[in-house]
Amino acid sequence: MKTVVIDVREPFEFKKGHYPGALNTPPAAIMQGQPAVLADLPRGTRIVVYCRTGARSNSTIPFLQKYGFTDVINGINKDQVPRFLAD
Repeated sequence: MKTVVIDVREPFEFKKGHYPGALNTPPAAIMQGQPAVLADLPRGTRIVVYCRTGARSNSTIPFLQKYGFTDVINGINKDQVPRFLAD
């Protein structure tokens, strides 16, 4: 199963640079309800969430779990993401 990478920084931060292929969904959008970009993902999909320091990504993990995702990882920041993609 493929891994989905989500950058939870704000759109202006995302535009300055992001991990290739990452989806941009700020924390507020995740906390307000399951974003449409995640609606069709199988609940067992590995999701690596990251921001700048790991704080925002960490705070969104319980919400993703609430939506039924079971394999959610705090990727900290874009430079750390690759270590969570290799299996």
